[in-house]
Parts: sequence; structure tokens; C-alpha cells
Amino acid sequence: MGCSKNLIDSEKLLKRLEAKGYSVSHDSEHPEGEYVVVNTCGFIADAKEESINLLLELAESKQRGEIGKIVVMGCLSQRYMDQLKAEMPEIDIWYGKFDWKDFIGTLPDKKGEASPREWERSLTTPPHSAFLKISEGCNRFCAFCAIPLITGRHTSRPIEEILEETRSLVEKGVKEFNIIAQDLSSYGLDLYGEHKLPELIDKMADIKGVEWIRLHYAYPSDFPMELLDVMARKDNVCKYIDIALQHISDPVLKNMRRHIDSRQTKDLLRDMRKRVPGLKIRTTLMVGFPGETNEGFEELLEFVKTERFDRMGAFAYSEEDDTYAAKNLPDTIPDEVKQERLERLMTLQEEIAMEEAEKMVGSELKLLVDELDGDIRICRSQWDSPDVDCAYYVSDTDAMPGDFIMASIKEARSPFDFEARFLSKL
Repeated sequence: MGCSKNLIDSEKLLKRLEAKGYSVSHDSEHPEGEYVVVNTCGFIADAKEESINLLLELAESKQRGEIGKIVVMGCLSQRYMDQLKAEMPEIDIWYGKFDWKDFIGTLPDKKGEASPREWERSLTTPPHSAFLKISEGCNRFCAFCAIPLITGRHTSRPIEEILEETRSLVEKGVKEFNIIAQDLSSYGLDLYGEHKLPELIDKMADIKGVEWIRLHYAYPSDFPMELLDVMARKDNVCKYIDIALQHISDPVLKNMRRHIDSRQTKDLLRDMRKRVPGLKIRTTLMVGFPGETNEGFEELLEFVKTERFDRMGAFAYSEEDDTYAAKNLPDTIPDEVKQERLERLMTLQEEIAMEEAEKMVGSELKLLVDELDGDIRICRSQWDSPDVDCAYYVSDTDAMPGDFIMASIKEARSPFDFEARFLSKL
């Protein structure tokens, strides 16, 4: 359940189970087996509810004799372990986000393979693409966010370890690396006493076989500006960055404890676009946070109109247990007002995205073939992260998943779907 960072933990567990000789499959629709392991999400209310509903469904399957023991791990159990144990006695084994490796030690060894290295995992993504987590945790303590309560303080992985994993994945056929962390901007500060993300990405880009590097979840405050020079200089570093801005109104940013103001935010965006020609920015915004007035929301709308984000998501504020906002900022904005603001914001963004999509018609792009749908190749560009961004449909080629092609954009079917004409293989 949950995010790509959770996915990597699941992939590590898969590798360790397989090394012990266990047959492992992923089937959340029709689970079966001696053990069923659920890696839960505990980030926001909807995600928590989804995890709990799955556990309840599995408990019913267990009562019917369809599955064996239920094992729970991940963010939800890390945060609410005692409460969940009391309310769900049907669950057999509980772990949190970090102690799940203990589960491996409880199982008989059927194979006798050497233990995998710390970073080794069995990929569940297409073989040409992988997520790569470079740090865990966060020191920012934004008022609305429970992530530091779940993951703890920011902890960077050593550069050499990440490079070793990168080389290993290249040998397995991975060409696209989606770099992830709760806070990319702080990478290296804890280990080296200085920002090391620019150096890490520079060295990764020099590894033969690394075709695309894409960056996810940077933080706007104390952003490592040298990274922009690496992005501009290295052709295989995608001109794309995912940076959650949350808001633009100074009173709201102050209430959110974002450590940045409106002017600094706009200056950062201006400098990003100036230093990296062709850069596309994905961001996330929040409406309905305590203290957001009508004027503050209108300021946010005007900001989105002006900046014309290439990719944008948004959500309505919901109070999270034990966060600063939950303890100190009463949630007084009615839900219907939050939803109305969210709909207005996303309607505006969809209009902007459609206008930008139509501008792309006739342009030629390098695309990565991601998957097949009959005779159609579903592809992505350097500006499109898996599962969340745009897809390009190409029908007149025999290119296979993992191949790079050049294509011409024929039509924008929607803000997020394009029909493209095959030009050549790369």
C-alpha cells in the first residue's frame, strides 16, 4: 500500500524471502499462501482507511480458510501498533516500518543462499525502470505532516552504496532511475555536513547505461541550487523535478511552518527555469489549511495561473493525529468549502494543462516504451514519471518495452494522453 518508498521496502522483503527459498507472488485481489504480508500506508486519512479495509478483508479470508497467517508491516503499524493490535486480534504478526526484517529470521531456510546485501531487492516495476530511495525520514516538521512521526529524522544513504546499487540495477537492465526520498533537498547533510545531492546525481549520470534520472520530492526551503547546473549539463538527468510547494500565501505558509515565504518561492521557480532550459515542474498544493482565507485562496489561484505548472496535484487539508496543526491550529474551515476550493483549483489546472498539451502537437520527443496494449505502445517522455504523469500512445512500431524511440505528437487527447507517430528507434 502507499507510496514508492513503501514499494522499495516490499521489494527488499521479496528478495529476502526468495533467497530463503520461498515462492512469493503479488495478488491483492485474490491472495493465497501460507503467509499474506501487507505493507501498510499511514500518511493521510484515505490511505489509512484503505489499509485497514484490506486488513479486514484478509481477516475474513482467513476465517474462511483461504489464507494462512496475516503479517502486517509499514507506516500504519509503525504509528498505531498498540491500537491496531487491540482492535484487530485476527492479525497474527505485527511489524513496523523498520523492523520487518525480523520476519525473515522467523522462517525456516529452504535454500541456503547468502543473505542479500542491504540494498538488494526483487523489482516489481517493469525491468527497464526502478525507483531508487536515497534517504529516509525528514527533519522539516511541517505543521500538517505526520511523516517525521512515522519515519523519524532524516537519514541519508552513503553515496558509494547508492552508486553500487545503481551499477547493479544497470546490469539487470534498468535504464530509468526515479530518485525518491521524503526530502531530496536535505540529502547528505547528516552524513557529510553539506548538500550532496548535486554530487550524487552527477556521479550517477556518469554510469554507463543510466539513460534517465528523474528527481522526486524536493523541498523548496534550502534547496541545493548546484543541482540545477547538473541537470542543465547532463543529458541523462531529466529536465523534471517534483517539488511540493503546498501554498503561496505568506500567512498560510507561516502557519504550515514551511520555512519559506511567497517571494522566496517565486524567486526559486524563476531561477530553476532560467538555469535549466526546458525544465518541467511537478508540484503539490493544499487547500483549506487553517488560516486560509478567501483572499489567501484567491492568491493561490492567481499563483497557479501565473506559474502554469506543467504537472500539479492538490488535496484538501485533513487533520493528522499529533501533528503541530492538530494540536495548535483549529480546523475551522468547513469540508464543503475545502472541496469547493479544491475543485476550482483543479479545474483551473486542467485548463492550463490542456493548453500546454495542445502546444506540444507537432513536436518531436524521445520516448521510452513502457508497456504494450495489443499493437499499441504506451510510452513516457523524460517529463513523465511512472503512474502519475502523461502517457503517449504509439501504434506504428515494433519497439518493445525498454526501447527508446523518437516520435511526433499527433494529437492531445486530454491534458494527460497523447497520440504520437513513430519516427525512429534510438
